[in-house]
Amino acid sequence: MRAVGIVLAGGNSKRMRELSNKRAIAAMPIAGSYRSIDFALSNMTNSHIQRVAVFTQYNSRSLNEHLSSSKWWDFGRKQGGMYIFTPTITAQSNVWYRGTADALYQNLSFLKNCHEPYVVIASGDGIYKLDYNKVLEYHIEKKADITVVCKKASPEEDVTRFGVVQLNSDGRITQFEEKPMVAESNIYSCGIYVIRRRQLIELIERCASEDRYDFVRDILVRYKNLKRIYAYQLDSYWSNIASVESYYKTNMDFLDKDIRKYFFRDYPEVYTKVEDLPPAKYNPGASVKDSLVSSGCIINGSVEHSILFRKVYIGSNCVIKNSIILNDVYIGDNTVIENCIVESRGTIKANTTHIGKPDDVKIVIEKNERYTI
Repeated sequence: MRAVGIVLAGGNSKRMRELSNKRAIAAMPIAGSYRSIDFALSNMTNSHIQRVAVFTQYNSRSLNEHLSSSKWWDFGRKQGGMYIFTPTITAQSNVWYRGTADALYQNLSFLKNCHEPYVVIASGDGIYKLDYNKVLEYHIEKKADITVVCKKASPEEDVTRFGVVQLNSDGRITQFEEKPMVAESNIYSCGIYVIRRRQLIELIERCASEDRYDFVRDILVRYKNLKRIYAYQLDSYWSNIASVESYYKTNMDFLDKDIRKYFFRDYPEVYTKVEDLPPAKYNPGASVKDSLVSSGCIINGSVEHSILFRKVYIGSNCVIKNSIILNDVYIGDNTVIENCIVESRGTIKANTTHIGKPDDVKIVIEKNERYTI
């Protein structure tokens, strides 16, 4: 593909509450064995984008460890590769990324040294499958300056946490409002953009000269009537995990066999960093219904409509319902957990109860006594 890829993975969201205290949103575990950023990177490699840059910043240690080798996404080739960019102190800059446009500006030399004519920009917190070649073809067909991947919301979906757009009959964006109080349209931006590389460099340099730092507010919104900005409408599954509610719902969606088949059976595949762990072990007395159980788990109790990530231990007589148990959690005997998200590397004491509400999921964080001295 004649494009270079950029994954914006440095952001934080207070709507993730305690879940983002020790990791970036792009590093959030998804569907038992994956991370959020795996979906964007897999789309890049499946679209034959050979050169990809990942911009990290907030709580990036876990994310950087996950990205320590590009071979999992097949970027480890002589032509191209995966590049990790974090804020650095230079003679010209001594600040963190102040926004998405500023992150691009601080690494503008990367774009200038590339020779691909187009750039695909994607967020690291989207869960979807997309062939970026189709977006590029649409971009060229419409002779667009910028193409924004958009999706039509379902009636019950809250679009006020996204950028909401209005289109004319040709698909051109006529209005773009970022996180409106009241939405006047049910079409929202998915945070995926295609733009010509030289034009992106020009726009980013102009933003920097005017002390503007945000790609959406200072480019898309500001230039909506000056540039030909078009919407490519996505008709397949897409979800953003930037809040506790959406993170919980997105993971629970993977209990639907059609969604699992779409992501993990249908071509193309979703790739991730592989860990060599033994298969899950179900001891006598274990009962598992309608759940995802990852490698390395040991189950002695009852698990129903839940997702267990890697290396989870469920004690005897435990009852786990409608919950997400993140990596490396030890749950003691006779414990009840319902409508909860249990943070990774935690130890849940025996004979305890944690129950949230279906519309208000409880986040459980316990002191990790297994590793204390």
